[in-house]
Amino acid sequence: MRITRRAALQTGLAAATLHALGPEARAADKSKAEPLRLGVCYYPEHWSPDRWKQDATDMAARGISRVRIGEFAWTLMEPEPGRYDWAWLDRAIDTLSAAKLGVVLGTPTASPPEWMVARHPEILPVGKDGRIKSFGSRRYYSFSSTFYREQATRIATAMAERYGRHAGVVGWQIDNEYGCHDTTYSYGPADLTAFRLWLRARYGSIERLNEAWGTVVWSQQLPSFEAVNMPMSSPYDFPPDMLLDFRRFSSMQVLAFHKAQVAAIRPLSPGRFVTTNFMANFTEFDHFPVGADTDFASWDSYPLGVAAGGDDARWDRTGNPDLTGWNHDLIRGLSAQPFWIMEQQPGAVNWARYNPAPLPGMVRLWAWEAFAHGAGAVSWFRWRQGQVGPEQMHAGLNLPDGEISPGGVEAARVAKEIVKLGPVPSCERADVALLFDYESTWMSEIQPNGIGGSDLAHAQSWYAALRGLGMDVDVLRPGSNIDGYRLIVIPSLWTIHDRTRQALKAASGLVLIGPRSGSKTQNFSIPGNLPPGPLQALIPMKVTQVASLRRGTTVSVQGDQIAGNAMEWREWIDTELPSLADYDDGLPAVIDGGRVRYVGCKGDATFNAAIMRAAVLKAGLQPVPLPDGVRLRRRGPYRFAFNYGATPYQLSDQANARFVVGGPVVGPQDCAIWMER
Repeated sequence: MRITRRAALQTGLAAATLHALGPEARAADKSKAEPLRLGVCYYPEHWSPDRWKQDATDMAARGISRVRIGEFAWTLMEPEPGRYDWAWLDRAIDTLSAAKLGVVLGTPTASPPEWMVARHPEILPVGKDGRIKSFGSRRYYSFSSTFYREQATRIATAMAERYGRHAGVVGWQIDNEYGCHDTTYSYGPADLTAFRLWLRARYGSIERLNEAWGTVVWSQQLPSFEAVNMPMSSPYDFPPDMLLDFRRFSSMQVLAFHKAQVAAIRPLSPGRFVTTNFMANFTEFDHFPVGADTDFASWDSYPLGVAAGGDDARWDRTGNPDLTGWNHDLIRGLSAQPFWIMEQQPGAVNWARYNPAPLPGMVRLWAWEAFAHGAGAVSWFRWRQGQVGPEQMHAGLNLPDGEISPGGVEAARVAKEIVKLGPVPSCERADVALLFDYESTWMSEIQPNGIGGSDLAHAQSWYAALRGLGMDVDVLRPGSNIDGYRLIVIPSLWTIHDRTRQALKAASGLVLIGPRSGSKTQNFSIPGNLPPGPLQALIPMKVTQVASLRRGTTVSVQGDQIAGNAMEWREWIDTELPSLADYDDGLPAVIDGGRVRYVGCKGDATFNAAIMRAAVLKAGLQPVPLPDGVRLRRRGPYRFAFNYGATPYQLSDQANARFVVGGPVVGPQDCAIWMER
């Protein structure tokens, strides 16, 4: 009998059994609709228990049905080693459950208690400067500490034994924001020991490691694995593959830490989901394997925190629509749908370079945008603005005195509006796939060959160009099944694994490949046949010279359908294939290989829009050019429009539309939702 993810949860199958079904089974039955939910992050330990019942009643009255608690409360759960105090948490969960609120329990492992740190300071992370990051904030642990991993698993097990089958507990969040505050990489003794063991397992012999790292350069040969040190301080560059291996290792340590808690909770909490909350634009570890070990992925959406203080002041009070959209689509691609927004910005934050208040309407717009991109729940951070602690300047749905905040008013409006939609199916597969690789971003940071370049920003610029043409985009891991996509874009994929090459070869859609793709082997060396390496089997060409461009310097690119400027990066291409656009010196910039095209530069917004428009048309799709602040999205039978801009936007061809929210004229900081008759 075929068991779908939804059926497994409804019938109470253990989540471990559900997870073992594999990603295809877990993602099956997407056509079935589910209600959209609103949640909130709540810290009962910050407030008098006398307020809890009223808080719970008010949450339910405002349409909230999910509440996350507990992710920073280890010391209250275990005041002394081995002595648990569950009374306060029992009362909190029972109070919330009595108001028919589903509780999401966070494991408190992002902040170990002081007594543990005092007895075992070896769990503390060490910065690249060799200084220990001490107790007194949060995220003060090393992923490589075997002792701390055991303790984290122990507290997760204790929580699951007590609450795993509680009727009010609907799911679990593992830890909180892995890697935040520069804590993915640690350089202490525990990390060094684990790194050496990892290298031994990866290479088997020191001879193979020396060959992979190219240590023959500058007489860096190592006599044994015990001679390996951490890449902390040196007069000049370490071997690039050593730096890449350290990032690979660090990413695997995050995964191992995560999997240990998941494995502890699943058998003790059948029928409840397990997730973790990722962060926007965070690339220090590979999210794909971590996401695959959840029932669905979550992320914390702070549009102003990401945009404020950036180079484009237009988005300071709205957030950049394409940065927010990018993170929605990336997280949606990590695991089974629908994903969650575990923390949604409800007002000003406290941690960005600048902390403006959102324009009226944006708190509501962000929630609907998340739902449009496939979210199943949007959970606001937080219920009430705190009066003490580092985050007291961070807004909530309520002011410190308990009165509703401006963001709380907008959140309450969303609660009333989602009733109009009822259950909504997951997002259908888009026509466009974008392949994104965390390892490529690491390579670009290790060997940028110039100042200021960012492969993440380049990938997001291609994504923005597609979204500006009205395209929905699925962000996928290289090697994913891409058969059936009309257009596959690869902004920059430095290493081409055989599985990726085979998937591209089998794909029927148009493939658009960006600069530096295929430029390195798995050991961070230049391919013997020159870049794009294995991709030469798909498009016969070679990159014979490259250059990084000074910030502000551009090179004109012109063609029949493509015009704009190259910036940051340019390549010289040797090929017999025709060119779709040339540099100002007459050399080819965009190569036409029929079903496969290659773009040999990074471009400005005009150039990116042109190459994407040409590709969209070639793929047989219909572009819908949009203003910078307007974006469209579809989910099941519903169509969504969002206006981040300052002027109203008139939707076209809506004579047969039935509007559920808004209308054919979408005002500034507003949205519209409709069904086609």
